[in-house]
Amino acid sequence: MSKAIPEPVTKLIEAFSRLPSIGPKTAARLTYYLLREQDDTALVLAQALTDMKTKTRFCSNCFNITTQDVDPCAICQDSNRDQTTIVVVEEPLDVQAVERTGGYSGQYHVLHGVISPVNGVGPDDLKIAELVKRVEENTITEIIIATNPGLEGDATAMYIQRALEGKGVRITRPARGLPTGGDLEYVDSVTLMRALQGRSELG
Repeated sequence: MSKAIPEPVTKLIEAFSRLPSIGPKTAARLTYYLLREQDDTALVLAQALTDMKTKTRFCSNCFNITTQDVDPCAICQDSNRDQTTIVVVEEPLDVQAVERTGGYSGQYHVLHGVISPVNGVGPDDLKIAELVKRVEENTITEIIIATNPGLEGDATAMYIQRALEGKGVRITRPARGLPTGGDLEYVDSVTLMRALQGRSELG
């Protein structure tokens, strides 16, 4: 980058550029926006990032987000929730999407991605082995695989189905009221709830 731009500025542009869906131009715009701001927006952002990295962690049971001093997470610890059903989702944001429906009261398991050979993501990069272990060590009667509809989400669902064969657990998938290629986190609560209610056997 040009020597006319101070190193702290170039470092922030490069840091923003490493984020998903943010190219060099967007990274530069974000950087210059923060540079021009007269209030403490940049400092608040910096503190929020620091707090996120130092005060949060992934739940040791379901791999959703929790705080450093609460593990397993609040959902896993809630004895009022159905302990026999697990919804499997791609990302923590998907947990929030399902919770917003208000119609599901079971457990979760966050994969942290989907199988994607193009992006170099294989089954071992996801929390699939941990899901199988949960099924083997607990009384789980149903696994609802709520990966996003689409090629990679469907491939991941089929891989999980094969991994759980012979484990004595019912495996279902939300009804296809969900748009193919859409992300769970953007689906409205009513559509998502109907999809969960209308789930069918995966096979």
